[in-house]
Amino acid sequence: MRKMEYKFNNSTELLELCNKHKLPISQIAIRREMELSKKSRAWIRDKMKDVRDTMWGAIQKGIKNSTKSKYGLVGGDAKKIYEGMAKMGKMLHSKVTVRAMAYAIATAEQNARMGKIVAFPTAGGAGVVPGVLFSTYQHMKSSKRKMLNALFTSAAVGIAILEHGGTFSAAKAGCQAEIGVGTAMAAAGLTEMRGGTPEDCLNAAALALKNMLGLTCDPIGGLVEVPCVKRNAMGATMAISASDITMLGVKSFVPMDEVVEAMMNIASCMDEGVRETAFGGLAITPTGFGIREKMGLPKVPRKYLKKCHNCKLKNLKI
Repeated sequence: MRKMEYKFNNSTELLELCNKHKLPISQIAIRREMELSKKSRAWIRDKMKDVRDTMWGAIQKGIKNSTKSKYGLVGGDAKKIYEGMAKMGKMLHSKVTVRAMAYAIATAEQNARMGKIVAFPTAGGAGVVPGVLFSTYQHMKSSKRKMLNALFTSAAVGIAILEHGGTFSAAKAGCQAEIGVGTAMAAAGLTEMRGGTPEDCLNAAALALKNMLGLTCDPIGGLVEVPCVKRNAMGATMAISASDITMLGVKSFVPMDEVVEAMMNIASCMDEGVRETAFGGLAITPTGFGIREKMGLPKVPRKYLKKCHNCKLKNLKI
């Protein structure tokens, strides 16, 4: 059986392939997909164009839509932020960052409304990559080719994380594995789009992910809405920050593969109450309990409430 020339099991191997072939991460990702699928470069790129177009469609719908989700937890914030860019003189962030937040929330709100999105890397963390890349694409007046390549780079970083024993599952590792990984992917894709080297891309990914370590998954009512939607916006700002300081020469002291290992180590220490069960964190605040009651969900089991600050007896499972 022929050995795959473009296979990589972690970020270190991905970088070695880039150096060996003198190619950016995006091109290694394309060649890997060609080897795996036995399809042409054109076919692979067309598939990613479908991803790109679906992302843009979700953004365009999201920034115009004020409709609330079924239980009214989210909806309309993307439109509010996008229209608020007309008042940029009062903002501290740059236009590219504010727009990235609007786009990220637009995608996440579309997901909450059961609209069509791309789970990149997951539905809960789907807003970070398109928010960052599309906003920067517009700001830089970049080419469609660079935009597409940025998506391939983002995907390659996600693959490297999985191959190194990481995960995209919040049920396994908390939101650090969803928004956190999405932020790392976005930082890498953005850095290639703006001319960064493969080393720069992976450095930005490491900076982004290590500052998301320990992020819990504590969705109110078990819905991918609060705090998930706004966390996409915060992740977008983190990805831009990681890329910016990378391009200014700041290095991550801990390399990307070790950051992934740290993420999984933290995951093993996480209580299951903050791993997508809605039995901890924000999900068991008074506001969270109110939504549980509105949704008709069962009471939170007593063992989780033992760790709850100021929980009331009425919320115990009798």
